Amino acid sequence: MSEPVEPAKQVEPVRIGIVSISDRASTGVYEDKGLPALQAWLSSALHNPLEFEARLIPDERPVIAQTLRDLVDTAQCDLILTTGGTGPALRDVTPEATLDVADKEMPGFGEQMRQISLRFVPTAILSRQVAVIRGKALIINLPGQPKAIAETLAGLKDAEGKQIVDGIFAAVPYCIDLIGGPYLETRDEIVRAFRPKSAQRPARA
Repeated sequence: MSEPVEPAKQVEPVRIGIVSISDRASTGVYEDKGLPALQAWLSSALHNPLEFEARLIPDERPVIAQTLRDLVDTAQCDLILTTGGTGPALRDVTPEATLDVADKEMPGFGEQMRQISLRFVPTAILSRQVAVIRGKALIINLPGQPKAIAETLAGLKDAEGKQIVDGIFAAVPYCIDLIGGPYLETRDEIVRAFRPKSAQRPARA
């Protein structure tokens, strides 16, 4: 008699905080493009049911830090992505505010983002994105432009669709596994998540 087949597990819902940090966009001087870009990319990349907590805030270190605390501690977000405020300008304080709320720093994310961006512009070395863990949530600073957001998340492919450089999101699902969050399932045509075989689950239902 054949062994019973374990039923595939249901796809887990995920709550994601998306934060656009800009003095001018937050006061209505121009339209914010960061939040729509983040939501569109995440919706295309993940099979999971997604619930977004969106925030548009100014470049104020205490405001940024408190927003991140609220998204983790109160809204119970599993993943938080920020965009904007990571350059060397005086008002760019997103990395400092992110480190203010950190339990652990995850420097590999920032290193890889800069490596990807350096393939396009030499000024990528001026970017100061960081990633941290607070509680059971992963917080990542992303670039400010929608094109750069997609490039750093998904990585680079050649004309035939072969992956040249992995984007940072390939490592996000396993990181969230390790800190006790939900099991993120990616769409391989957008980004292929990497997990050790021992951490992979059966195909979704």
